[in-house]
Amino acid sequence: MVSNQLFIFKNIRFARKYFVIFTIAILPVLFISAEIQAGVPAGFTQTNIIKGLNNPTRMAIAPDGRIFITEQAGRIKIVEKGHLLAQPFLNIATRVNSQGERGLLGIAFDPNFLTNQWVYVYYTSKSPTIHNRVSRFKANGDTALSGSEDVLLDIQPSGSQTKHNGGAIGFGADGKLYIAVGDGDVRSNAQSLSNLKGKILRINKDGSIPNDNPFYQSAVGVNRAIWAKGLRNPYSFDVQPGSGRVYVNDVGANSWEEVNQITKGANYGWPIVEGKSNDTRFRNPILAYKHNNTAPCYAIVGSAFYNPINDRFPKDYVGDYFYGDFCGGWIRRYDIATKKSFSFASGMGMIVDIQVSSDGNMYVLRKENGIMQIRSGN
Repeated sequence: MVSNQLFIFKNIRFARKYFVIFTIAILPVLFISAEIQAGVPAGFTQTNIIKGLNNPTRMAIAPDGRIFITEQAGRIKIVEKGHLLAQPFLNIATRVNSQGERGLLGIAFDPNFLTNQWVYVYYTSKSPTIHNRVSRFKANGDTALSGSEDVLLDIQPSGSQTKHNGGAIGFGADGKLYIAVGDGDVRSNAQSLSNLKGKILRINKDGSIPNDNPFYQSAVGVNRAIWAKGLRNPYSFDVQPGSGRVYVNDVGANSWEEVNQITKGANYGWPIVEGKSNDTRFRNPILAYKHNNTAPCYAIVGSAFYNPINDRFPKDYVGDYFYGDFCGGWIRRYDIATKKSFSFASGMGMIVDIQVSSDGNMYVLRKENGIMQIRSGN
């Protein structure tokens, strides 16, 4: 067992610049216990509420409180009133390529979900060639309506590369759908206007492209959907209620993990720069943390502003941005006013996603250990 652990650690260090979340996730992870003892601040409690998930990639909380969880192979599960429903909401496993970091990677609810029942997903389609796709499905109670898929956007073919797919999707304050797409493990993609990779995209919720997008006149066809560029693997993002700020976590290569505030037409520098720089062509991240030898690998994940309808956390947490690290198993909070980060939780296991419910509780999705709920007694 010890020799296997050392082998995994050495190989992760050696291949760090090539690894991102799911390349790591599919390894036989022998060095993390199946039972995680998390550490949270005094006054907080953590409870493991759901297990039995298979390679979860994302979760989203519906307006009615149900938690929808995407699984990499192509299924969406629902947690309702604390119970994992046996029947999937959606099963498109036959249509999904889940090799490497590909798969069912993103989910979002229509702003008018309670009336129109649209659920949006990002997945790697097998047809007609392997590529990432954004579709929406009509909900019918706890299952998707058969035959309801409405394909909104097809991203250029993936080729032989399985890494850096991105996958986060969500609605902005403007009612537009924002889509985070990785560079496809081809660095030059991130600076090019001839493809959608290494970008943040912005489309209308029917799949059409807004004519006020920043590159609408200089790009052609589907590439007019580009909103911002110069990203490596923007795996997760969140939109702050009220302010409409969009913070994106960009998984780094050799040196830095980044949180970027996304603005119209901005260039975030990849692959020319990583982390902060003095190059005025590029917008610097609002925060970045450096790789060192204290961890076997680094991969920034989870993305959640703490602005629920009913806040339960202490007042100084309200408005903070929470982010975590898949490899480090920790969560930090960033105070927008002071521009400082503070430790929040540790020993969380392989964090995949972080969400805050309208009732003020936090939910942490872990690859091996299901969903943890974090509550405050204050």
